[in-house]
Amino acid sequence: MLNRFSIMANMWSTAKSSLVALTVCLAGLAWSQRTYCNPINVDYGYCPIPNFVQQGKHRATADPVIVAFKGDYYLFSTNQWGYWWSHDMSHWTFVAHKFLRPDIATLDGNPIYDELCAPAVWVMGDQLMVIGSTYQKNWPIMASGDPKNNEWHEAIHEFPVGAWDPAFFLDDDGRLYLYHGSSNAFPIYAWEIDPKTLLPISERKDLFGVGTHGWERFGEANDNTFLKPFIEGAWMTKHGGKYYLQYAAPGTEFSGYGDGVYVADHPLGPFTYQASNPFSLKPGGFARGAGHGATYQDFNGDWWHVSTIGICVKNNFERRIGIWPANFDSDGVLSCNQAYGDYPTYLPDPKQKGFAGWMLLNYNRSVQVSSTLGGFAPNYAVDESIKTYWSAKTGNKGEWIETELNEPSTVRAVQINYADQDAGVMGKVPGLYHQYQLFASLDGRRWSLIVDKAKNKTDIPHDYVELEKPVEAKYLKLVNIHMPTGKFAISGIRAFGRGHGQPPKPVQGFVALRGTGKDNMGIRENAWLKWAQSDDADGYVVRVGVAPDKLTNSVMVYGANEYYWRYMDADKTYYFQIEAFNQNGISARSEVMKAE
Repeated sequence: MLNRFSIMANMWSTAKSSLVALTVCLAGLAWSQRTYCNPINVDYGYCPIPNFVQQGKHRATADPVIVAFKGDYYLFSTNQWGYWWSHDMSHWTFVAHKFLRPDIATLDGNPIYDELCAPAVWVMGDQLMVIGSTYQKNWPIMASGDPKNNEWHEAIHEFPVGAWDPAFFLDDDGRLYLYHGSSNAFPIYAWEIDPKTLLPISERKDLFGVGTHGWERFGEANDNTFLKPFIEGAWMTKHGGKYYLQYAAPGTEFSGYGDGVYVADHPLGPFTYQASNPFSLKPGGFARGAGHGATYQDFNGDWWHVSTIGICVKNNFERRIGIWPANFDSDGVLSCNQAYGDYPTYLPDPKQKGFAGWMLLNYNRSVQVSSTLGGFAPNYAVDESIKTYWSAKTGNKGEWIETELNEPSTVRAVQINYADQDAGVMGKVPGLYHQYQLFASLDGRRWSLIVDKAKNKTDIPHDYVELEKPVEAKYLKLVNIHMPTGKFAISGIRAFGRGHGQPPKPVQGFVALRGTGKDNMGIRENAWLKWAQSDDADGYVVRVGVAPDKLTNSVMVYGANEYYWRYMDADKTYYFQIEAFNQNGISARSEVMKAE
């Protein structure tokens, strides 16, 4: 079956690339979106590995890399049997390509499903270079001067370093370095590589190993001691003459999966742990997790970070891709802006940056549906968790879900997140598509069509639509026309814009309780954050950092007035600040709370 899919994908690649590019071009003549929303909306392939689908067939990818090359952005990630390119970081065109030579596409007679797992991608001169993770020593490094048109050749027939989670870095002086490692026992390694021969010219160097920092502890609650954390996913960025070696921990399955960074004056170190760490972390909200990624610049010179979002329900490796604005401050501290990180965010623009200010309008509101499959209840579509979902009994045309907004509101954008229920395909399958119509109403009786994708022929599993003209509505109704496979299932129908009431009042009674670490009085890596519940708030954003002016981490909390922050180092003082939000906006922030 996999061989058949591969042949179909190769035949389909050129036609699809041309068709999608034309579609995007024509659409852009009428209206160009200014924002995007995480998870990003690309045609994620289905998990191709039979042992990973015990709980049902599902989409999956992770470990993304985005690089800018010849005026476009190129996105590679795990097991997609190809890659994407985009000119605007909004519309992504898939190019089907299998990177392994036929003679190494099997191991001991079995197919290698990790065809391009956790790939390394970098630019050398006028060539885009690619290799996947491998413990073998016979994989090629591929190169292309025209990846948009799927033209590739071998830069080296066999790369003699077996490297899992590899990352190559070409310095300004033309010297090339390799970083790699994915283990809870072994460190991140580094080599110097000859840029002409692509062979090692140094001995392997051990850099840093299994973490001792609070956020690196294993488990969903960062409290498991039976297994050491994984240190993986290296990536190198140079800024201001400094070298920022990034890595992921503690495990891709967890909401606290994030990226940390060490800094050095030389590509091979010695490296010093940045005080503000992890620099990428998104443990709360609809889409959680922000580890194993890559930092890159857009064509305006602004920084971004792409990384892995976890679903991890049907399998530990059920994942998606998120992109967040990144920054180096005046002190050279690397951070990401992940507060409201799964709300609408401006695409690259020299004037408008970051969170667009459009609020979620239908959190935990009333839901009506056409039918319900088993325990996949309707309100799972509005509970702000990508892990839960509503499913209709069928995938037939006419199945529908209706969500009420809290009040008549100005709707500016919607995100339709499909879930995988009874999917029937595996791997990257050409020709899949969704079709739907979205209606709006002020009274629940008279409806206006606001998004019409009845003739859509593309795969849009996390479709995000910024409306050309905002609409006033109190109800939205999503009607299925065609599913690519399986039942009509939705993990999130999310409406964004502004209500016409008042933002919540400032949060009262905010405290941060931290153990002393002495005389059995708790541990220093955790803090219990507590505040008075606000009756006018949908949720809260807590900001955290190692200085009052460096509150670089955050967590979004719904439906609770407490949170256990488990991402601290025992020897550091931390600072906390909280704000409330609802469909009308965001409250003033509290005073900064110190936890020594």
